Amino acid sequence: MESGEHLFRREAGRITAALTRIFGIHNLALVEDVVQDAFCRALETWKIRGVPDNPSAWLMTTAKRRAIDVLRRERTARTFAPELERQFESEWTLVPTVEEMFGPNAIKDDQLRMMFSCCQPRLPEQAQVALVLHLLCGFSVDEIASAFLSGHSAIEKRITRAKKVLAGSKRLFDLADRDFATRLSAVHRALYLLFNEGYHGASPESAVRVELCREAMRLSAFLLDQPLAATPATYALCALMYFYAARLPARVDAAGNLSSLFDQDRARWDPALVMNGKKLLDLSATGSELSEYHIEAAIASVHADAQRAEDTDWRKIVSLYDALMNTRPSPVVALNRAIAIGQLEGPDRGLEEIRAIADSDRLAGYPFYAAALGELELRNGRREIARDHFHAAQSLARNAMERRFLEQRVIACDSEGEVGSYDASATSE
Repeated sequence: MESGEHLFRREAGRITAALTRIFGIHNLALVEDVVQDAFCRALETWKIRGVPDNPSAWLMTTAKRRAIDVLRRERTARTFAPELERQFESEWTLVPTVEEMFGPNAIKDDQLRMMFSCCQPRLPEQAQVALVLHLLCGFSVDEIASAFLSGHSAIEKRITRAKKVLAGSKRLFDLADRDFATRLSAVHRALYLLFNEGYHGASPESAVRVELCREAMRLSAFLLDQPLAATPATYALCALMYFYAARLPARVDAAGNLSSLFDQDRARWDPALVMNGKKLLDLSATGSELSEYHIEAAIASVHADAQRAEDTDWRKIVSLYDALMNTRPSPVVALNRAIAIGQLEGPDRGLEEIRAIADSDRLAGYPFYAAALGELELRNGRREIARDHFHAAQSLARNAMERRFLEQRVIACDSEGEVGSYDASATSE
């Protein structure tokens, strides 16, 4: 059975989308109250009666009933979705309308409309992405802050302001609107961060959460089903997700420990997902658009082509990271580029590039920044310095899996055996 956390995350997004369609986007606070009420009732009821056979259906039914109660009680005192208000005036049409809005196809459309509604052009892109992650993906403020390498307070204020702007909209976004293309990049970014939080996230419970990766892939598939959204960048984003999803079976070893790209058993990579990734990458190569997702998917494809880690074409990967730095520069991209240079030209060159990273202070709380320094110093034979870096990384570890991984690197500093290689290309902004 899936975890309760994943269930609530997924259903929160679906219920939020359906309720916003019913109540109207101006009643966003009411929508959040009803979602919260449904989950509180679930926790109370399931504690006594046990989890039902179909918890998703239970939550949906509870939210539906609560929505009907609110409509009956407040239809004379409050305005709801303008295009549906007439159906709410009569008991003959109220219940069937709500039932229809909670149908699977309606919810799918509403999730898409909600994603694009969150990407309001009056908001900065980071605020748009934060809204999507918060309202539709169930991310906490701390998780969003970690994804943006930002502080809790700053993200909390950004989300609060963004909600006010969103609630000031007259209606949900129309998927046929001519403004569609301008909002698509923020939707891409939110889905990218959702996948990355699953693959290499900051959860205190686990460094790998497969269910978040699957949710990101599910929502991204919605975009491919929408003609206006099935752009080259969308195909490239989906390709990137498939390449990384192919590695998930080898991301954690049999003992439950994180396994770096260099240590993974590549026989466990899913060949069907790799093949689908390559097909999607081919489909993305139409027109003149070259997005960050094209480049990241190309990097992942190079890794997938190598039968063994030592067969990796690092010259090609460095070239692609150069292109990525020109397309969407960030401290994390610069870190991954430096690591690739260290693989191609030696650890001293890698260390030189890491120390030259602009805005490296943004990486101060990121454990794999110190870990990358440790790996390169270890390859250079400077074990004491490497150990200090790994201890620093260990103090910043966000969960037990990361702590165990970094503890093994500390132990490696005390070993006289052969030193392996390291890669951090699974990291995100």
